Amino acid sequence: MWYHLYEAQAQATAPYQAAALAAIRMKGALNVSATSQLGRQMLATLEMATRARLTHTRPPFGIRQARVENRDAEVTEEVALHLPFGDLLHFRKDIQAPQPKVLVVAPLSGHFATLLRGTVQTLLQDHDVYITDWINARDVPADAGRFGFEDYVDYLVAFLEHLGPGAHVVAVCQPCVQALAATAIMAKHNHPCEPKSLTLMAGPIDCRVNPTAVNELATEHPIEWFKTNLISTVPFPHPGRGRRVYPGFVQLAAFMSMNPERHIEQHKALYRHLVDGDAAEAESIKTFYDEYFAVLDLTEEFYLETVAWVFQEMHLPTGRLTHRGRPVDCSAIRRTAILTVEGERDDICSVGQTSAAHDLISKLRPHLRHHHLQAGVGHYGVFNGRKWETQIYPVVKSVILSME
Repeated sequence: MWYHLYEAQAQATAPYQAAALAAIRMKGALNVSATSQLGRQMLATLEMATRARLTHTRPPFGIRQARVENRDAEVTEEVALHLPFGDLLHFRKDIQAPQPKVLVVAPLSGHFATLLRGTVQTLLQDHDVYITDWINARDVPADAGRFGFEDYVDYLVAFLEHLGPGAHVVAVCQPCVQALAATAIMAKHNHPCEPKSLTLMAGPIDCRVNPTAVNELATEHPIEWFKTNLISTVPFPHPGRGRRVYPGFVQLAAFMSMNPERHIEQHKALYRHLVDGDAAEAESIKTFYDEYFAVLDLTEEFYLETVAWVFQEMHLPTGRLTHRGRPVDCSAIRRTAILTVEGERDDICSVGQTSAAHDLISKLRPHLRHHHLQAGVGHYGVFNGRKWETQIYPVVKSVILSME
């Protein structure tokens, strides 16, 4: 029902947005001048109208160059491995010197992997970078089957097998749990492609530690409430019609409801910048919201299993997590270096939730354990922005280099 209402609303507003876009393009014919105050206000209002919508396709990464030592290397995106629910995307550089292979594990939480564009851009300086490029569930035909928590773990193992022995993993946010589980499973079986290092950044390894508002929202209702109230069926004409999903627009609404004042103020600021002709400031806000308003749906089974197993029942830290019927034992990890990274001001994944991984890897030698608490950053700042580039990334790079 939610999905049908959303589609009806989107179709109803589409003509008005199209008219606003046409008016902007015809400003000369309509005698609207950007040099007058009234003209700038009219054009700014029209542009704000065109932006009042969500998109459901992945924005481009747009990474065309990376600074490698003393030159700019050309970067080409290519799909290294295609699976029904996600691609292994490779950022291939035109260089001859080998660099450590790094798999960036992107969240599957309502946004596309391009949310980690800044993470990838920084890593490309010194590494051969791949990323999990998850596909919008509404675009996956129903006959492709299910995709749940355990399937996510299987995908990580398959991606690492494709990369071959000696790769490193950098997991960001929600998939830190699956990345740690995949590493433990591979370690248990002495898998030759077990990662050399695993970096866990701002991930909910143990949500019992310093619970946040996000944790409390996940535990205030039983799992049946989530299934009844938040799951919808993909309608025609989308390729995944009939598939049960947690819609990305619902997740976005939940994110925005946590701090609505901030988003309102940002859009007021955008309008002022457009009127005042502050192109750089306006572009910065538009770039962020172009990404933020690009949403993807999660399969019903992945969403419900993640809520139940990670946020409500905490299967991993309590020793109850299983994979294909077998217990996941993190103490099996003895060769992979582990780095945990947390942000001092993180209000999504609080201090202590990620570093709890060190309690689980009980047989890993001390020199393979690392932790970094970054002062002055929130959740997003752990993997994007100036402090990520100048203070956190050097630590990540050092751990990777130490295992080469």
